[in-house]
Amino acid sequence: MAYQVQNANKVSIAAYLTSDAVKNQINKVVGGKDGDRFFSSLMSAVATNPTLQECQNASLVNAALLGYALRLSPSPQLGHFYMVPYNDKKTGGKVAQFQLGYKGYIQLALRSGQYRKLNVLPIKEGELIHWDPLNEEIDIKLIDDEESREKAPTIGYYASFEYLNGFRKALYWSKEKMISHADRYSQAFSKNATSGRYPKVSYADYEAGNYNKRDEWLYSSFWYKDFDGMAMKTMLRQLISKWGIMSIDMEKAYTADQGAIDRDMNPRYVDNTPEGAIASAQDEISANANSQAIDVAPAADQPNIPAPAPAPADETPDPGF
Repeated sequence: MAYQVQNANKVSIAAYLTSDAVKNQINKVVGGKDGDRFFSSLMSAVATNPTLQECQNASLVNAALLGYALRLSPSPQLGHFYMVPYNDKKTGGKVAQFQLGYKGYIQLALRSGQYRKLNVLPIKEGELIHWDPLNEEIDIKLIDDEESREKAPTIGYYASFEYLNGFRKALYWSKEKMISHADRYSQAFSKNATSGRYPKVSYADYEAGNYNKRDEWLYSSFWYKDFDGMAMKTMLRQLISKWGIMSIDMEKAYTADQGAIDRDMNPRYVDNTPEGAIASAQDEISANANSQAIDVAPAADQPNIPAPAPAPADETPDPGF
């Protein structure tokens, strides 16, 4: 899988992919039958995200190849995984990190053939009747009208699975607990207002729209852009990593999540800063046994935060990250 990378940042991803050396090496992994589809899906994902076009081409290819090996689609609309650009302070360039979406977790878990049921969903205001954490039993009355439910405020998150042999686990977190979790483990997210060179408003004010829209770049983490999607991913990570069966593919994806993938398909957790409006939070990687230190986003008062940049409308992922 070791293909040559020459002037990777000076050519477009299309030109890079069609060079004979790179194309031949990718075809050895993907195969001629799926090669065209791989090239097309990768170029489409990059074309819809201008900041990805600034990443080292090799990092884009490696992230996409890992997704291919896991049989996950790079399409942002499907939400299986995302290629997220970061500034790598070590190399001075931009790299694409592989980041698994919650729909990717579901896909990998179901493929193990061990799960009869697997579910995760936000709980809306007025729906929760009772949650018994001891017996892991929940009583919910869902809002019937889908449009009304979509507009209702979220108060918590529920996730559960059941094996074919009947073993079952369930988990419920209030939204306040999830906010505290994001505040603790994501350097790009803040529950309370911050001060310093680049101050942020509190998350409550951000939700209410009480912030200067010219500072939109400060709220680039997926915890701001798609809180429910990140929360559902967190619920699945908590549930499956602690009690679920993890296939080889699931373990590989779990370990690689939020890493820049090298040519041997191993993650490298770079010292980085998020770029533009598609930066992601660290999630709870640092809270798990196999965590590795990641400087996902500098504190708000550090001078190496990238300069403000308008966020293209198509950079916000489909809920599912």
